Amino acid sequence: MMNRREALSRVAIIMGGTVLGAEAFLSGCKTATTGVTFTKEDISFLNEVAETILPATKTPGAKEAKVGEFMQVMVTDCYEAKDQTIFMEGLKKLDEASTKLNGKSFMDADAKGRHDLLVALDKEAKDYQAKAKPEDPKHYFTMFKQLTLTGFFTSEVGATKALRYVAVPGKFEGSVPYVKGEKAWATS
Repeated sequence: MMNRREALSRVAIIMGGTVLGAEAFLSGCKTATTGVTFTKEDISFLNEVAETILPATKTPGAKEAKVGEFMQVMVTDCYEAKDQTIFMEGLKKLDEASTKLNGKSFMDADAKGRHDLLVALDKEAKDYQAKAKPEDPKHYFTMFKQLTLTGFFTSEVGATKALRYVAVPGKFEGSVPYVKGEKAWATS
């Protein structure tokens, strides 16, 4: 499977920056916590948000990779207290934004309503980050999106079904032609 450091680097490139909590994740996630706890409903909610970001197509989506559970572990074990608070408040903010936009909670909204909401939140997060100072906290949706991508592409499902994966590669080939549309390679 792809090693953590490389996976986080790839996600950071995709996201255009650093991944929050990455250092703690790589060093074993031993940060102080605020005692945040996730309910089963929170994890289901996060799975639905992640599935909207990375839906199942010809390959499994984020829900099958259990990204909600991954987010729980990362936030609980790897995020600093201030980031844990932002993330947990983000759960409420996302649901409130859904009610405002769709007239329904996120869980009750249809696929188009969920998609439209997350596109709007992604734009809001990018606008916020463009104006933010380095010491300003990340936007909660940026955290959700980063954890979705990291959780999916470092999962067995993401590495073996969405990426091409060879557990024991053969000889080194430094120049392999790329064919547009092919899956990227996962590395071990």
